[in-house]
Amino acid sequence: MTEQAVPTQQQSRWQDLELGMFFHFGINTFYDQEWGTGEEDPKKFNPSDLDARQWVRIAKQAGFKYIILTAKHHDGFCLWPTTTTEHSVKSSPWKQGKGDVVGEVATACQEEGLLFGLYLSPWDRHEPCYKDKNAYDDFYCQQLTELLTQYGPLVEVWFDGAGSEGRQYDWRRIIDLVERYQPEAMVFNMGRPTIRWAGNEDGVAPYPNWNSSKTARLSLFTDSAPTWLPDTPEWLPSECDVPIRNRHWFWRTDDEHNLKSLEELMDIYYRSVGHGANLLLNVAPDKYGLIPEIDAERVIAFGQEIKSKFAQPLSETSGKGNVITLQMDKPILINHVILKEDITYGERVRKYRLEYLQDGDWKEVFVGTAVGHKKIDSFDPIVTNQLRLMVTEAIDTPIIKQLACFDINNQVGH
Repeated sequence: MTEQAVPTQQQSRWQDLELGMFFHFGINTFYDQEWGTGEEDPKKFNPSDLDARQWVRIAKQAGFKYIILTAKHHDGFCLWPTTTTEHSVKSSPWKQGKGDVVGEVATACQEEGLLFGLYLSPWDRHEPCYKDKNAYDDFYCQQLTELLTQYGPLVEVWFDGAGSEGRQYDWRRIIDLVERYQPEAMVFNMGRPTIRWAGNEDGVAPYPNWNSSKTARLSLFTDSAPTWLPDTPEWLPSECDVPIRNRHWFWRTDDEHNLKSLEELMDIYYRSVGHGANLLLNVAPDKYGLIPEIDAERVIAFGQEIKSKFAQPLSETSGKGNVITLQMDKPILINHVILKEDITYGERVRKYRLEYLQDGDWKEVFVGTAVGHKKIDSFDPIVTNQLRLMVTEAIDTPIIKQLACFDINNQVGH
């Protein structure tokens, strides 16, 4: 038996979520921009119709399982009434300075049964003490403590590395706070991460998408790894973040033409969730504090498309060993297969081949490498009553949690 990386229970539960929704919302929403300078006027922040329940209900209707909210982006404007700075909602006209966007989204998630996570940018273009490393570490840790202690359980803490190239934060102190107050929360990509960035903002995980950090560094292009703390776990599943409007994370005026099509979203799904990663899709509220109807309709249609294609396999099985056979009662048309390993035991499959029986002969239909949490294989339609998974290279005995087949009409994918 070969020793290999395995997930913690928290990592395994997080990977099972598969779909998360990102909400980029803040002072940038009112300036029609992506990255603020830190000089924006809080008085412009006034989402007159803000309805966090609408946001979360849309996510739930679309089948998403968790939410990540930008509590503070690079401009330093805080969506909660922090004690650390006046550059926050308490200096805005919204609810006469008494509002708390973080609190409203947290409450909506609790009511709707979705998990809640927070993004807190380490880079802060507004805060004067940012130039003083020790002073800013104190400042940032105070902000983080407020978020970790005031809004209930968090599924994930999202640390964005943008703008912080070459800057050393006190990651040991930061991670100790997360572990103290939110021990079940996943940590995204910095400090001592338990999940990693897929290396792009296109929503795509490269294939093979190995979960072992040592293996992953060969296939994921990110320079974050050298800054990780030495006790970073070896098992590091990936999260693919992408905006539903091309290249725009925050809402923009007259930007509907950039909304991704259903076909584009399904392509992203195949190459994120279908490669064993989680998909974090950004759907940005507008300046009124609402998800635009066109975006809501598109993401709900996306969720319905996933469900219609993959909710019910035609047949499925599981098993151990290098050969797993799926026997059907009669020949059926198949054009997709979902494979899952039992990742409790790590990623044992290194190469595999899918075959189908036709006229008494086994014929090859697909060849792959990584399986891991989930692999979706798409191919030209075949008709058969037997499928066979042949694991041609493995580390220890393969344990296949699911081998399932589907007939998907009007298929889109890779």
